[in-house]
Amino acid sequence: MDMNEYQHKSPVELVHKSETYVDQGLRQYMIKVFNYMGAGLLVTALVAYLFASTPALLSLLYTPKGMTGLGWLVAFAPLILIFGFNYVAANKSLSAVQFTFWLFSALMGASLSWVCLAYTGATITRVFLITSGTFGAMSLYGYTTNRDLTKIGSFLFMGLIGLIIASIVNIFMQSPALYWALSYIGVAIFVGLTAFDAQRIKQMYYYGDGSGDITARFAISGALSLYLDFINLFLYLLRIFGDRR
Repeated sequence: MDMNEYQHKSPVELVHKSETYVDQGLRQYMIKVFNYMGAGLLVTALVAYLFASTPALLSLLYTPKGMTGLGWLVAFAPLILIFGFNYVAANKSLSAVQFTFWLFSALMGASLSWVCLAYTGATITRVFLITSGTFGAMSLYGYTTNRDLTKIGSFLFMGLIGLIIASIVNIFMQSPALYWALSYIGVAIFVGLTAFDAQRIKQMYYYGDGSGDITARFAISGALSLYLDFINLFLYLLRIFGDRR
């Protein structure tokens, strides 16, 4: 739009044009978030299947006596990357941020290869579909609602900390009742966090400076949050509805 055209536009037309531009940018941004998330889940699924179906690879992580040293390293590597991701996103190049995301997705796949061995294929497919439907509904709610979910998100985050502590305690207690209780609580927490994160990721777009680099970093960071919500929701639903081999 040149200056003469700009001067002949009414204030209402200019506001409408600005809102349309923001809406288009936001739509593209959210599509990028979900594309990254979906691709990350695909990488995880492929790596998990590759390890589970290849005895030579699986033996690197597990032996009849338990997990190998490499297995323990692979199990804790995603956790280490999560803590380091924010630093990479803030201080390193965009390509480094992308590489960290793909590396995290691949390592998560290797660490979850046991799922393919412990549960039947039909169960995994069924629970994946349940997870996808639930996740889709809650992320849509978080994206479209005008209700501020900040307080709910803070409450859910505290609940998540309690869930982690209780899960560690139950490793030693081995209580079936606590196991099932934590499974249902975990589902509730990550259902809520999905809606909260979808709204938070939408709001992140408005904090950007409009540059492609910043928007891409926000998109990858948001994709990682939703990826973790999906994976954890899937695992807790698998504990409830899964049929073991």
